[in-house]
Amino acid sequence: VQLQACGGGLVQAGGSLRLSCVASGRPFSRYGVGWFRQAPGKEREFVAAINWSGGSTNYADSVKGRVTISRDNAKNTAYLQMNSLKPEDTAVYYCAARSTSGSMYYTGGYDYWGQGTQVTVSS
Repeated sequence: VQLQACGGGLVQAGGSLRLSCVASGRPFSRYGVGWFRQAPGKEREFVAAINWSGGSTNYADSVKGRVTISRDNAKNTAYLQMNSLKPEDTAVYYCAARSTSGSMYYTGGYDYWGQGTQVTVSS
C-alpha cells in the first residue's frame, strides 16, 4: 500500500490542523494506521494509532486530549485532528500502515510509510 500524508503547515500556538493520510494500492481496511512524528535531532515517536475498523484508538500521553485519530475506509484515508497545538508539537508527521501482527507503538511494527508532512507551531 502507498501512503501520502498531507495537511501540515504553519499555525500559531493554540491553533488546529487536520492531517490526512491517503492510501492507494492494497485494500486500506486490511491495515491498522499509525501517526508518528520526528522533530529535528530527535527520534521518531509514536503519536496515535487506529485499528483496521476504527473501533480502537490509542494515543501518546503527550497528545492525549488534544489529538483525535480517525479513518474513512471508503475514502482510503486516515486523519489526525490536532487541536490546542503547542510549539513542542513542531515536527514532521508521518503516517504508517501495519498488519495486525505489528506493534502499534513502535516504528518497527509498521510495514508501509508515507513521506511526511511538516507541522510548525509558532509561539
